[in-house]
Amino acid sequence: MKIKIRQAKPEDAKLLAWCMLMAGRSHLKVGIWDFVISQPEERCLQFLEMLALEGPRHMCHYTEFLVAEVDGHPAAALEGFDPLKNGEDTVTLPMVNVIQKMGLTEQDMAPGVEKLMAFMTCHSDFLQGAWVVEQVATRPEYRRVGAISKLLEAVLEQGRHEGFKQAQVSFYIGNTAGERAYQKAGFKYLDEKRHPDFERVIGSPGMIRLVRDL
Repeated sequence: MKIKIRQAKPEDAKLLAWCMLMAGRSHLKVGIWDFVISQPEERCLQFLEMLALEGPRHMCHYTEFLVAEVDGHPAAALEGFDPLKNGEDTVTLPMVNVIQKMGLTEQDMAPGVEKLMAFMTCHSDFLQGAWVVEQVATRPEYRRVGAISKLLEAVLEQGRHEGFKQAQVSFYIGNTAGERAYQKAGFKYLDEKRHPDFERVIGSPGMIRLVRDL
């Protein structure tokens, strides 16, 4: 199989939406995006597709993603970003815009507030000066062909090109497949957070953070 890595395009929005939803679920049945959006899966995907296209540029914008094509078919994606310039705070206004465009009400979004608070008990901090890798996922039919390895190589090179000396990635405790992929790419254990509220809501004891030099 031939694997090509490229920058994401607007027409990749459906793939990116799926990758964000699946990355948020990790090895579990539901995840953070299910909770925050608090809608059926089809509506969650619609929300994330719109978010990937909604400006101005932000953490979940398509411009932040790399895509792996396997034999010409978009198969996997991930993102790398500078949390100081394009961190989580940048996604707030675009999310509000998408909520309004979809006609979602405060009542629709309310169930996600408590769950988001539980998620934040174990949310990994961003290391000062680190390039952050997130939203990593592969379509099931293209798993175990090397797409994620190629994407990780590319996103780490992107971080080097941007002048970063270190990279970090975080994942739910219990995601052994993800852990193996990151360790293969040179990441090493830094720390972890555990909390009963996180486990009650998410279904995992907490999150692990890995780092590597660039």
